[in-house]
Amino acid sequence: MLTGEEWQIVRLSLLVGGVACAGTLPVAVALGWVLARWRFPGKVLLDAVVHLPLVLPPVVTGWMLLLAFAPAGPIGAPLERWFGVSVLFRWTGAAIAAGVMALPLMVRAVRLAIEGVDRRLEQAAQTLGAGRWRVFATITLPLAMPGLLAGTVLGFARAIGEFGATITFVSNVPGQTETLPLAIYSALQRPDGDAMVWRLAAISVALSIVALVASEWLARRSGRGMHVL
Repeated sequence: MLTGEEWQIVRLSLLVGGVACAGTLPVAVALGWVLARWRFPGKVLLDAVVHLPLVLPPVVTGWMLLLAFAPAGPIGAPLERWFGVSVLFRWTGAAIAAGVMALPLMVRAVRLAIEGVDRRLEQAAQTLGAGRWRVFATITLPLAMPGLLAGTVLGFARAIGEFGATITFVSNVPGQTETLPLAIYSALQRPDGDAMVWRLAAISVALSIVALVASEWLARRSGRGMHVL
């Protein structure tokens, strides 16, 4: 049985992961669509920047977020001055870090899903007078939806497992930023923390397996749908 403290950690992890994916999904869909369907100068550079969190050490990503959202940072200063909002040492900051780390996986899944849509269907809709946005909303997006959902689930799994960027950006604050990986790390430092580590690690493994199985099922469903088309 989990203790009250451990249940709080699990709930916070699910909240951070859910908010991270909800906030990142529109950005991932827009970027995936642009990378899949548009041609423009600098496309390779945009693709590299989007996937940068995959190859950078997470600590570097967290440090860059800290610089951006600090009270004197280019994003943090306007937030605090205009809205009185700060994400440092708060669960919202943890969600931002998790979303940034999950973004490349979500964009890649969205891009592959959109590239799998038969362009002849889009071209047929355009010849009937549909504009680019209407084609996207009525043809591309519905056909790519299983792939989008698979990417979202995979991004969620990545978000709840995020450690390096989170602890660098918003530290480890119980009740605010202490998600599952941070709590496991803290428990490892305590002489009596073995039982807590086992329980939280089991929860982490279970959530990850469920997310991966769901993502694979959705991806296969997407592939079958494209094959039928």
